[in-house]
Amino acid sequence: MAVRDLSFTVRPGHVTGFLGPNGAGKTTTLRMLLGLVEPTSGTATVSGHSFRRHPRGLHHVGALLDAGDVHGGRTARAHLQALARSNRIPARRVEEVLIEVGLAGAAARRRIGGYSLGMKQRLGIATALLGDPPVLLFDEPLNGLDPEGVLWVRGLFRKLAAEGRTVFVSSHLMSEMENTADELIVIGRGELIAAESLTAFAERGTRPAVTVRTPDAGALADALSAEGAAVAPYDEETLKVTGLSSDRIGEIAFEHRFLLRELATQTASLEAAFMELTADSVEYLAGEPR
Repeated sequence: MAVRDLSFTVRPGHVTGFLGPNGAGKTTTLRMLLGLVEPTSGTATVSGHSFRRHPRGLHHVGALLDAGDVHGGRTARAHLQALARSNRIPARRVEEVLIEVGLAGAAARRRIGGYSLGMKQRLGIATALLGDPPVLLFDEPLNGLDPEGVLWVRGLFRKLAAEGRTVFVSSHLMSEMENTADELIVIGRGELIAAESLTAFAERGTRPAVTVRTPDAGALADALSAEGAAVAPYDEETLKVTGLSSDRIGEIAFEHRFLLRELATQTASLEAAFMELTADSVEYLAGEPR
């Protein structure tokens, strides 16, 4: 995917989610940041410098791009020891990260080729942490992890950000971004769509809606429409209302003596905002289900 116009800055001390439809250019962007792909124009820098300028890169940037891109015949410990020696990282650090990701003991002595995808993801995270770097990049780090592993990664990212590190996470899992990210970078077709807080993005992409349940749904819908609201019926007693606050809807219902059985404001949805704001950037549209 060509990345054409993509200027953004990721701040330390935050978990920043990197979102975009399939083919938007997320992996290409991460590879450019790591010097694996050369931009035809512009620059991709980490802390103001090209990653290639760092002779021992793991001290500066830790990354997980492809958990399967490892030598299957090596043990996890041997894999990390080789990287530690080449980057002049103390040998004790290997055991520290193995313990941190849950691969110490017998798991560290197993050949990587026999690992599950979740174990390979843990090893990839250990590799990223090995040099104790201030900047960490992760591409789909939750693939293959069980629920316990997902919770562990969520806590790890927040801990790393709390230590003042920059944590940049590319993921397609909206629920995880809602639970983990503070900031979002959203791209589509290689161009920047948004760079803002998660809350601001969700609120910008969706209009607040109010669910109203009443036995007088038809009459209340007419009264709300007269006030300029957009009203959509869910069923015989339930309405979805946009354009008016729940307080104003309650006032109108009181004025007309309508009985309300439910009046609830729907929270902004990250997934709805993402679908709305990236609708014109989707490369691969599936047909309607049969």
